[in-house]
Amino acid sequence: MQQIDKPCSQKVTSGEPRGFVRVRGAREHNLKNIDLVIPRDALVVFTGVSGSGKSSLAFGTLYAEAQRRYLESVSPYARRLFHQMPVPEVDEIEGLPPAVALQQQRGAPTTRSSVGSVTTLSNLLRMLYSRAGDYPRHQAHLDAEAFSPNTPTGACPRCQGLGKVYEVTERSMVPDDSKSIRERAIAAWPPAWHGGNLRDMLISLGYDVDRPWRELPKKARDWILYTDEQPVVPVYIGYDVNEARRAIRRKEEPSYRGNFSSARRYVLNTFATTESASIKKRVSRYMVSTDCPLCHGKRLRRESLAVRFAGYDIADVSRISLTKLAELLRPYAEATAPVLAKLRAQHPEKALVVQRIAEDFGGRLTVLLDLGLGYLSLERSTPTLSPGELQRLRLATQVRSNLFGVVYVLDEPSAGLHPADTEALLRALARLKASGNSLFVVEHEVDVIRQADWVVDIGPGAGELGGEVLYSGSLQGFRQIEGSQTRQYLFGDRAVSARTPRSPKGWLRLQGVSRNNLHDLDVEFPLGVFTTVTGVSGSGKSSLVSQVLVELIATGLGGSPPTIDDEADELERTVVPTLGGRIAGGMEGVKRLVVVDQKAIGRTPRSNLATYTGLFDYVRKIFAATKTARARRYDAGRFSFNVAKGRCETCEGEGFVCVELLFLPSVYAPCPSCHGARYNAKTLEIKHRGKNIAEVLDMTVDAAFAFFAEEEPVRRSLDVLRQVGLGYLRLGQPATELSGGEAQRIKLATELQRTQRGQTLYVLDEPTTGLHPADVEKLIAQLDRLVDLGSTVIVVEHDMRVAAGSDWVIDIGPGAGDEGGRVVAAGIPAEVAESSRSRTAPYLSRFRTRLVTDASTPDRLAASP
Repeated sequence: MQQIDKPCSQKVTSGEPRGFVRVRGAREHNLKNIDLVIPRDALVVFTGVSGSGKSSLAFGTLYAEAQRRYLESVSPYARRLFHQMPVPEVDEIEGLPPAVALQQQRGAPTTRSSVGSVTTLSNLLRMLYSRAGDYPRHQAHLDAEAFSPNTPTGACPRCQGLGKVYEVTERSMVPDDSKSIRERAIAAWPPAWHGGNLRDMLISLGYDVDRPWRELPKKARDWILYTDEQPVVPVYIGYDVNEARRAIRRKEEPSYRGNFSSARRYVLNTFATTESASIKKRVSRYMVSTDCPLCHGKRLRRESLAVRFAGYDIADVSRISLTKLAELLRPYAEATAPVLAKLRAQHPEKALVVQRIAEDFGGRLTVLLDLGLGYLSLERSTPTLSPGELQRLRLATQVRSNLFGVVYVLDEPSAGLHPADTEALLRALARLKASGNSLFVVEHEVDVIRQADWVVDIGPGAGELGGEVLYSGSLQGFRQIEGSQTRQYLFGDRAVSARTPRSPKGWLRLQGVSRNNLHDLDVEFPLGVFTTVTGVSGSGKSSLVSQVLVELIATGLGGSPPTIDDEADELERTVVPTLGGRIAGGMEGVKRLVVVDQKAIGRTPRSNLATYTGLFDYVRKIFAATKTARARRYDAGRFSFNVAKGRCETCEGEGFVCVELLFLPSVYAPCPSCHGARYNAKTLEIKHRGKNIAEVLDMTVDAAFAFFAEEEPVRRSLDVLRQVGLGYLRLGQPATELSGGEAQRIKLATELQRTQRGQTLYVLDEPTTGLHPADVEKLIAQLDRLVDLGSTVIVVEHDMRVAAGSDWVIDIGPGAGDEGGRVVAAGIPAEVAESSRSRTAPYLSRFRTRLVTDASTPDRLAASP
């Protein structure tokens, strides 16, 4: 099936001209021993359906080999400091330059990592304030480190550079003061036996644990909650207060002795010392954060905040948008500017420093603005950024690095980008290529593929059905490849099916919404239809839908809104409050809320597709029902690799063992006992239709669908996974190996398996991330199915195919950051495509001939003033 354009169709020989990367025998993951020749100094795009093997070739083979070769030149001691990829399964790669990978990784989930630190702009800003800031009279000069909240010399001594102080209050620890201590009025105390011990100690200390908390004397309440004393207390199990007093007077031998600890001491000490994430999360609920009274939330020492530049302290400058920061610094970068001339007359050395730093700053900011990131601020923490935003920040840094002769390997750089922002991305990529670099890009977006110098299409299907090179050559020759699913969308063969939009069954009205760049916004969402919320990156779509709408609906249904950043340190979460907003009508049309996000389905390899969806429960029951298993009295629990009786004793169900190497990174090798199967030998003897449980977990969803043809519950679950485009995943694929888009679709498939109820509101944020257009169609079909069953679907999306195929479009904008946050247009897709104020309209109008206008639908095209 391989077709390769000249000169790559020629046999690769040692005498072939330079300028190409030659790959022989690539077998990483599902790649089928492929040979490939691709040009250097070009934009090479790797395409194919989701799971076809694109990333296995670009990252798992080409980048991994480039990194391995580079690290071989580094000392063994230094090498252990790098995160090394495994050695790729490939016979030979020739002509491969050094490589830099720009992947969609979130990085450390901490507020101490920010836009400024990722781009290194914060370093420049600190140097500017250190060398050219306006110091108060008699204040000593400060080094650049003194302007960083992450250093001892810069951090506020009260909050240690966090900007917030954390305390516990009576209200936070005792949420219901009508309860008695015996009824667990002190919710902050540990549950179960430990909390009971503390209660029994209070009885011995003479406190009434059966009296409502609010009726206890304030002195008693304060001692119980706040004392730093830790008295050793005799405990008499089953005694009341009077009996305990008599026993103490008689010096009766107690049941045991315990150390009393106040509620505040327990909470703060547990938070600081526990290694359990769940316990840390529990006690953090009783901690209240407020802006640090010393630095007022600015995180720095007073001396650092006293230094000004252009009238701002460094914290204030870090909070303005990059667009405004560029405007602020522009006059200082121009040698003839009046402001610089005045400074030069008074402080020549200072003027030179300001100009040099402002020039460099301006150049770096220009790239960020070109990439559509002007709405961000330097202090914006990385956990609040999308993977696409993070990748573009790293891309901007590389554009300014002026490296030459490097291969940049990018993972879907258009992810999370509005089509208007994709054009800016392409300009940045062109700059990298013009500097003499090679670009190897894994991409689904047709607008990016159309700009490629060379296309490598992997397929034809996903998983075991992929892994072959369908085409490698120039874009024009790709048109002839009939077996490629990508070609059909690239050259306009596959149109969006024209249909009449559904009519809303009601309207969910929000009023006065204020959050981030949304200010007193009123908006209406139609119920009983499929709505797409569009707008440029940073316009406020996610703030409106994934945050405010979700929080208001969750509260209206009597629940609590979903937490953000489950993996982040509880103290370092960035919580952006909703300053205003209420549901003004339509709540009667929503009985249930389901948020299908891109958070991981598990944090460890023990969590996988089969366990998350519940599919594994059925499979284990099938194995437990076999004749041999019944004879041995094996229950379903025997077939879980998390249970001692069934798992391998050597690796405890992990499937691998860690080999520690002194000067090298630890190596993970298959377990010598189970050889990666994760189960013990006795468990593996049980077979269903010739396969043991480990072999079933190693099957893809597609293969398992055929294997379990006679087991209807299993087959039904597998079919839904196939319908959302996940047929290529293995049943036992660890959660840690799944992308955010794959995790989101697994959650959607899990929801689709449940008994469907009407009046459910489904909210999805960019569900097409990482999806080939063919898989986007499958996703749209499943979302349509939810609507047909009586539910409402609201999707935040940049994919115009999704917007054109929905019933209603709400466009937020017109720009990003302060220039956005308004409803620019709302209506059926054909109406929004005609809006003159919408930046989405020109891209949506490409589908104009396929969009249907329904005269019976009310004209709701609206633009806010």
